[in-house]
Amino acid sequence: MSRIGRKPVNLPKDAKVEIKGSFISVEGPKGKLARTFSDRIGMEVKDNQIFVTRAGDTKLDKGQQGLVRALVGNMLKGVTEGYVKELEINGVGFKALVQGNILTMNLGFSHPVIFNVPEGIKIEVPKPTQIVIRGIDKEKVGELAAEIRSVYPPEPYKGKGVRYLGEYVKKKVGKAQATGGK
Repeated sequence: MSRIGRKPVNLPKDAKVEIKGSFISVEGPKGKLARTFSDRIGMEVKDNQIFVTRAGDTKLDKGQQGLVRALVGNMLKGVTEGYVKELEINGVGFKALVQGNILTMNLGFSHPVIFNVPEGIKIEVPKPTQIVIRGIDKEKVGELAAEIRSVYPPEPYKGKGVRYLGEYVKKKVGKAQATGGK
């Protein structure tokens, strides 16, 4: 049984939901999100809660029910509170800068790394070594943070690179120096 799928999603006071078959539209103070799911999954609103139902008891239907319930919960949280991912840059001379919809990072390469910020995402650089990504879509915020991190992931010897705020990188001991003699 899908334990997550059976739980209802509480509807926040300042969010509006519109359901048409397998299509759901969610609107809140931060913005609007819409998504279409499988026809085998149904949704209905009762008593300020959204219930997700499934067509059958197959393993796929049970998994889809839990997935849809989690995605609907993420949509509601996004339009009411929003999502934030913070990255930090470690390394001598490594820095970031935002100009309009373009994020420019100097990460020790021979060229600056440039990212175009997708629509619906807002990037701030409070310090040259810190990047804050905000948005209402959890997938887009997480994907952009992962793409930025993948340009120069933290390396284990000196700890240089782009990492999530608070991410622990286990350091390795470098190669030992020869002390002479044969």
